[in-house]
Amino acid sequence: MDGRDWRKFLLPYEQTIEELKVKFKTLRGELKSREEYSPIEFVTGRVKKISSILDKAKKLNVPGDQLETGIEDIAGIRIMCQFVEDIEYLTELIRARQDMKVVYEKDYIVNKKESGYRSYHIIIEYPVQTALGMKRLLAEVQIRTLAMNFWATIEHSLNYKYKETLPDDVRIRLSKAGEAAFLLDQEMSSIREEIVEAQKLFEDNSSLINKVLNHIQELYFYRRIREAAQFQLRFNEIWEQEDSRGLNELSSDIEAAIARAKKGEHA
Repeated sequence: MDGRDWRKFLLPYEQTIEELKVKFKTLRGELKSREEYSPIEFVTGRVKKISSILDKAKKLNVPGDQLETGIEDIAGIRIMCQFVEDIEYLTELIRARQDMKVVYEKDYIVNKKESGYRSYHIIIEYPVQTALGMKRLLAEVQIRTLAMNFWATIEHSLNYKYKETLPDDVRIRLSKAGEAAFLLDQEMSSIREEIVEAQKLFEDNSSLINKVLNHIQELYFYRRIREAAQFQLRFNEIWEQEDSRGLNELSSDIEAAIARAKKGEHA
């Protein structure tokens, strides 16, 4: 292991992380476009530090020439969801993908760790195309809720401080906090439909506002300054009154004005 060129060894893993982040972020955008809701809240990724790889190899008795198969999480992707139900849906999507192969899964949500840790882990085999040809690398995809991630981040910091040996009082309080986080997830799941509907209404309203303001600017482009100014005044009033119906009517009126402006330009 002493003579290993770590920079070259880790390059394919770094490429794997970048490609997987792009793919899952693209999946998020596509799902939002198609279904107006995505189980993916956000995606992060990292390549394990050399010191962490060596520590894990020592702990698991993995020989230096077997790191690629003996340590499965050198490349790690973390996907955050709003609700526990989103995790199963996202897992099904990953299983069905043709650009990666699920090797096995570890359910730490149903079978939480003794510490209180909850998350869903999927070990995948990912084909990455390098300058030297295609390599099939193992990577770990962790899927968890925002509450689970908050707890896991705190646990990681405490384990670093106490060098993996937590005092009993800290361990007990941390375990209780983990249960509280899980109860929060359950409560959020119980009102999931209301939350998703509220978020959709907010996003739809935001999109409509952007559309109206862009169309007003478009009227200025067609030199319909007077009309644009009048529409701007109407928008200001509607905005103050939070009138959703009025906003829809305004949008239709502006679109009709733009159609007239285009027709006049080509007459």
